[in-house]
Amino acid sequence: MDASVLSALFAVLTALANAAGTVLQRVAAGTVPRGDAFSPRLIRYLVHHRAWLAGIAVIVAAAVLQALALAFGPLSLVQPILILELPLALVIAQLFTRTPVTADGWKACVLTTAGLAILLGAAAPAEGDRHVSGAAWSAALLAVGLATAACTTIALTRPHGPARAALFGTASALAYALTATLMNAALGTLDDSGVHALATTWQTYGCVAAGACALFLLANAMESGPLIASQPALTLGEAAASLALGILLTGDQLRGGWWYAPQAAGTAMVIWGVLLLSRPGTARSGGPPE
Repeated sequence: MDASVLSALFAVLTALANAAGTVLQRVAAGTVPRGDAFSPRLIRYLVHHRAWLAGIAVIVAAAVLQALALAFGPLSLVQPILILELPLALVIAQLFTRTPVTADGWKACVLTTAGLAILLGAAAPAEGDRHVSGAAWSAALLAVGLATAACTTIALTRPHGPARAALFGTASALAYALTATLMNAALGTLDDSGVHALATTWQTYGCVAAGACALFLLANAMESGPLIASQPALTLGEAAASLALGILLTGDQLRGGWWYAPQAAGTAMVIWGVLLLSRPGTARSGGPPE
């Protein structure tokens, strides 16, 4: 089987696992006492909740699947596919609440999936150089760190609700994008120099640290508001940031020329589908998933 096909398959499985993990975390976060938000008490509370522990186990499995996807294909191919996490999460949420998905909900899922297929088919992402200079890493870490801190700081000034959830979702998306970029670099070290080099390179530990930060921010996003507020910011933000990091940092290539037209059309379909899914009442009858 072609390496790019394997990469896409593992990326789809990653999106499915992430979606299930997100829903499980949302179930647990909905029971968190309001005063425990954005504090160590939040984690202490969640580690005693079965749904949250199950969600973490699924997300760990998703990380393994993501590593396999990145081992076979470029960051710019794998990360956009994770946009499928949004419709998958909302459909899984419907199964938890036993409520039907509306016609607009299914339309949004089809738009998102078809748009993503058109975008990736037209872009045909090709992997760049996984070996990045120290100066480039420093600039990327600073940029993502400042953006994540800004979203988090603004979120903390907002009351609980959609805006706070979306801001925490965006912060988590940036941290997840950085995690994937560091994971991609660590896998490059593994390919070039073996397991010992993987255990000694700083990107391996940076990936773990960024992933832990992303999980903490995601827990706060889940606790702050409804799934339809945080999930679009999480999925679109992670895909956009990962694509930018892949192109600017590692030099991933996308097809140019007239291929920009179908890429733009696919992108528009994805955004339309995500916005449609984000409208109250679209995801399920009777309102958004809680």
